[in-house]
Amino acid sequence: MVDAIKKNLESVGFVVVKSTLAVKDLKQHVDDCEIFLMYLGDYIMDSFDGLVFIKDICIERDKSLNVIGDVLEFEELKRTIPEGLIENSFTRPIDVKQMVEVMLEVADKSNSDNKKKSILLADDDPTFLKLAKEWLSEDYKVTIVGSGMQVITYLAKNTPDLILLDYEMPVTTGTQVMEMIRSESETSSIPVIFLTGKDDKESVTKVLSLKPQGYILKGAGRDNLLNQISDFFEIKKNKKY
Repeated sequence: MVDAIKKNLESVGFVVVKSTLAVKDLKQHVDDCEIFLMYLGDYIMDSFDGLVFIKDICIERDKSLNVIGDVLEFEELKRTIPEGLIENSFTRPIDVKQMVEVMLEVADKSNSDNKKKSILLADDDPTFLKLAKEWLSEDYKVTIVGSGMQVITYLAKNTPDLILLDYEMPVTTGTQVMEMIRSESETSSIPVIFLTGKDDKESVTKVLSLKPQGYILKGAGRDNLLNQISDFFEIKKNKKY
């Protein structure tokens, strides 16, 4: 089946490179690939290091991750790779022609995304991450991370146009991440808007004391989120910010 998938993808112009999930094999090809298509099997239970490597690469370099498998394999995969990081899931038995059409759309979207403003969205709530990414992805190139340290790791190799940063993240808090961002010359000028679930005066005052480019209430809904981000980029474009 893997060879048939490879042949069909190549027939429409994809350059397909096959690899195992061994980290040493993945490292040989990762720089040349923008899209991952993973064919799942029982082997994933013994491939923790490879799955973590793919997860980190998709976050750090904004790669597209797509998977083929069954329901049980998808559930096993989610133990290592958050669902919000997976762009498409194809349940076996698959319609290869339909899968190829979807992958062509992924490639077109990847090319289109390169022209969009980029946003790094950081929150420890996977449900909010998935929902917010869906809201934002039509207009922006969105990368999601689930912890403060993943923000710092991502920024070591990428410079987004905007960071949406959860203020109340555990372990490495939004405050600590903000301090690290502002302390490094390479990242100090990246705009940061805090996401917060608290709207009382004391909480808002604490958020604003860190001098972000703004704050957005997480419970305010889709339209509020999109409008505030649109306003931010419009003001920035007009050099009034």
